[in-house]
Amino acid sequence: MQGDVAGTGDWPEAGFPGIRINPLSLLPEIVNADSCQAALTASTDPADRVFVLIAEGHASEAAELLAEARFKDPESFQLRACEAELLRITHRTDRSIELFRQLLAEFHGTDREALIQQYLGRAHYTAGHNSAAVEAFARALDLRVAQSADAALIYSSTVALQRARDVLDLAC
Repeated sequence: MQGDVAGTGDWPEAGFPGIRINPLSLLPEIVNADSCQAALTASTDPADRVFVLIAEGHASEAAELLAEARFKDPESFQLRACEAELLRITHRTDRSIELFRQLLAEFHGTDREALIQQYLGRAHYTAGHNSAAVEAFARALDLRVAQSADAALIYSSTVALQRARDVLDLAC
């Protein structure tokens, strides 16, 4: 991606142009503001704007937009996942994990399960639940490989799993 912040070219993609996953923190970061802004301008999906606000660290603005969007579309999977992510970045990881587990129960066996496992792993990682993070990332990776998912998704799960395993090994 042209214009990325130096040294981020091998970071996993975050699912939105200009945003990648920091392989140490496992959090989304904007690495190409122009690309991100162009994609945001072209998008009509409120979940995209909420995701970008979360990546920017603007929790209050994200929460306001999310509340409006959820009012209009309370069953939206994307918005529900954004809500759980917002809970994670506002240090309510227990509630975030609970919401991801609810989504997991609802979407078990579907093509969304791998994504939910990936997000659940990140919530566990943020909370310091390293063993649970390893478990969720491993499950996400297994599901993505079994589904022959895009290589970028498999790479993202691989990087996250390795990071969680490294942190778990250091803790032992």
